[in-house]
Amino acid sequence: MRISDRVKNMKYSAVRKLVPLATEAEKKGIKVYRLNIGQPNIETPKLFFEGLKNIPDHIIRYADSRGISELLEQVIEVYARDGYILKKEDIIVAQGGSEALTFAMLAICNPDDEVLIPEPFYSNYRSFIDIADAKIVPIPTDINNDFALPKKEEIEKLITPKTKAILYSNPCNPTGKVYTKEEVKLLADLAIENDLFVIADEPYREFIYDDNDRHYSLLDIEEVKENAVIIDSVSKHYSACGARVGFLISKNNDFMSYIMKFCQARLAAPTVEQYAVANLMKAPKKYFKEIKEIYKKRRDIIVNSLNKIKGVTCSAPKGAIYAFAKLPVESSEDFCKWLLTDFVYDNSTVMLAPGEGFYETEGLGKQEVRFSFCVGENDIEKAMKVLEEALKVYKK
Repeated sequence: MRISDRVKNMKYSAVRKLVPLATEAEKKGIKVYRLNIGQPNIETPKLFFEGLKNIPDHIIRYADSRGISELLEQVIEVYARDGYILKKEDIIVAQGGSEALTFAMLAICNPDDEVLIPEPFYSNYRSFIDIADAKIVPIPTDINNDFALPKKEEIEKLITPKTKAILYSNPCNPTGKVYTKEEVKLLADLAIENDLFVIADEPYREFIYDDNDRHYSLLDIEEVKENAVIIDSVSKHYSACGARVGFLISKNNDFMSYIMKFCQARLAAPTVEQYAVANLMKAPKKYFKEIKEIYKKRRDIIVNSLNKIKGVTCSAPKGAIYAFAKLPVESSEDFCKWLLTDFVYDNSTVMLAPGEGFYETEGLGKQEVRFSFCVGENDIEKAMKVLEEALKVYKK
């Protein structure tokens, strides 16, 4: 039987591709510190489980394709707390941020259309865009410049008649970059001036660690509301990755009516999880302050440890739950595989996400890796020791 070119040409996840090697190492009794994936080890708030117990029906019915009213109202309340006014018509509940992004790409792009994305970028953006038969055009950023956006005229050179959208994550996965007010305004201006959509992926917007920084949203800019799409999720904010509940938000009524066609085709997001998440999102704002302090301590340990290792460069992430570092190796993918197949220190090794998978430009990211600080402080310290010892003996 013939398989489509679409699925043949898709790449496997840069974050998950080394899982079989890690599994084999663990079967041998080796402790693997899994710093490759953004799966928080923080307990999901009890509010989620209380919501499961209080579903007001004895039949698990289809939800409305937009989402249950209780959850839509809670999203409105959470955004209002931060000064943003939304209506139910501005929100669609999706099966995770991934479905929301896939629907956005399918609604915006025809085959061979182009989407501008600052690189490095979340590796699954490539999958969502591949499904739409579109193409990524990378906006170059550099670790030595803290991944700042280039000047407006440099980005304008990348725009062609096929360009349909700009996509960025803020704070950024994988770099932890938090975009400044000027940078968000720059992307909004480019979208308005060139009649593009601008999509802000914001599943880490509550996790900004330094007092001098804040999250700037496209919702702050009235002029861009017809171009703007916001993607949000409960996965990381509330340590509820498995709930698979995310949100697509836009004040462009025509765009949202088109997205509803996809929502109706898949019928509805899961009813049970929506009730649980509606209750989960009642968590007070102080919840995030407590969680941020945990992640900030982990960030500081991982960044300080990395920068003490000879030949390693790590720009301190200002947000999200990842650090992106340059290692003194020729191929980070080969090094990451070697860690799992050939290296053991104190009966342990470490699993990382190779940097190439976060780039579209051929040849970039070969020396870089992404570290997740979703594990505990003690595990991070031990993992950094394993990495230090590994780099002493690795043959580049």
